[in-house]
Amino acid sequence: MSREPATDHYRSTPSLRNVGERTRLRVAGITVLERRRRPSGEPPALPRDVDRTLIFWLVFGGTVAALGVLAALYDGAADFWGNADDVILEWFEGIRSEAVTPSMEALDALGSEWTNRVLRWGMVVILAVYVRWRQLLVGLAAIFTVGFVVERIAMEVARAQPSTVEIIGSPQAFQHPSLPVAALTITLVVAGYALVPKSRLRNWWFAASAIVVALLGLARAYLALDHPTDVVVAAVLGVAVGVAAFRLFVPAAVFPVTYQRRRTAHLDLRDVRRAAIHDAVQEQLLDTESRQNVALRQAMRRQLGCELVGCDLVDLEHYGLDRSAGSTPLRMRVAGNPDAYLFAKLYAINHLRSDRWYKAARSMIYGALEDEVPFGSVRRLVEYEDYMLRVMHDAGLAVPQPYGFVEVIPRREYLLVTEFIDDAREISDVDITEPIIHNALAVIRHMWDAGLAHRDIKPANLLVRGDEVYLIDVAFAMVRPTPWRQAVDLANMMLLLAVQTDAETVYEHAVQHFDPLDIAEALAATRGVTVPRQLRDALHERRRRDGRDLLADFKQLAPDRQPIRIQRWSARRLATAALVLGGGAGFSLLLFDNLRGANFF
Repeated sequence: MSREPATDHYRSTPSLRNVGERTRLRVAGITVLERRRRPSGEPPALPRDVDRTLIFWLVFGGTVAALGVLAALYDGAADFWGNADDVILEWFEGIRSEAVTPSMEALDALGSEWTNRVLRWGMVVILAVYVRWRQLLVGLAAIFTVGFVVERIAMEVARAQPSTVEIIGSPQAFQHPSLPVAALTITLVVAGYALVPKSRLRNWWFAASAIVVALLGLARAYLALDHPTDVVVAAVLGVAVGVAAFRLFVPAAVFPVTYQRRRTAHLDLRDVRRAAIHDAVQEQLLDTESRQNVALRQAMRRQLGCELVGCDLVDLEHYGLDRSAGSTPLRMRVAGNPDAYLFAKLYAINHLRSDRWYKAARSMIYGALEDEVPFGSVRRLVEYEDYMLRVMHDAGLAVPQPYGFVEVIPRREYLLVTEFIDDAREISDVDITEPIIHNALAVIRHMWDAGLAHRDIKPANLLVRGDEVYLIDVAFAMVRPTPWRQAVDLANMMLLLAVQTDAETVYEHAVQHFDPLDIAEALAATRGVTVPRQLRDALHERRRRDGRDLLADFKQLAPDRQPIRIQRWSARRLATAALVLGGGAGFSLLLFDNLRGANFF
């Protein structure tokens, strides 16, 4: 993927101190591209797509619903549409026959409560099995909204039943708009968006759904259970609410429907995003004309083998998705002599939301022991991790060298770029030797001495190359942490190393770096809640395999120490917990009550 030179109108003005180098390179036949600055007001590289389908259904659905209400409320309009409806119903009455009527009664069953219940509960079960809670909640909210709106419109309009023709069947469900038609329509629209992948198959689903709804509306008009306008308004309202709900809150580009185990943190690399990332990295990080952080960029170019003429990003791909739950990790190939790689983490709005929920949960679990302040924007999130990488790297810790971050889409997507550690593997994938144990514990000792804490010591965040141990994923790291937090880092590292070895060997190396009382403090501060889930699963697997409780083994080796109480209750913690639990319970009861009223159950 090549980058076209910027137009002359937006070229940066060259500085005099670079003229000599620039001239020398041009004389040597080397093309020098001047860094292009995106001027104010120009759209970003990946602008928001204009969702014409969403706009159409919002405008069309709102217009039809408003006209339907006005036509039913105002006498003149009500008389006009009432007469038109009566003409159509009388025509249907004129074509009734004993052969057709049973078929129409069977089609009317499409709008029954049991049809909707079967479809809706099937959808709930499938989404719960595949852990797609966002689609499930948005779908339930859309169903509730349609039921609520239809009931309120019906109460305001209070339209009379058809009186000029014979009604076949029970007209108990009669109202304007038609509740059976609206219920089936929203059910089919929600099922299409939540269960069917975005493809030709989804188009076929919506086409088939349109036919089914049309048959239901035809049957109800034939049986004189609804006016034609009742059917039209209900169908349009159901489609409009379903389309708006899913295209606004569950866009397919961010939350694709898939039946493979996929984390929502992993954004796809469709062509438009790939091109935006390429251009952003090339212009903001790799071009020779970029004069920000000159020393760091020169070091990066020397490492990549392209310090003289600048680097060219030629490829990018997902990398290590199975080990990442809070970002989209990428590996970028840069043309050099030979080609080299950079590692990057793509952060977006959904990662910011996940971080906020995660920290809210941690503040309720840990109480006052953790400083869990949510980030205000995606930029602040990526800035913090870049800062912590620089702090740890400057302190001499074995972390990937940071190369800064790149703005892909202002306020929405940013890319953190670091060194790619060649030939390194996750610590759980290597045979842990005593040199590795020694170096891993030395990393914790180094963090203690530098006044730092990682706060997420687990196998996925430790890479091994040879005997050297690298720390990665420092998004939760802290400067000047509490002694309790540093102690938990030590305990988690000891448990991690002992999973593949034994407590005695790890303890022998630990006392070479730490006082036995420090080790006893770390073990006394450890609980199940302080151990990351991946490490906790590994400990459970080790205990199931040979029956050994590694934490108990360590406590037998270390000096006795009373368990450290980690729970600290405060008014803020109690208020947060009460707000979250009370709000969730209230919302659940409200949703249950309204869905029951909408014949969901």
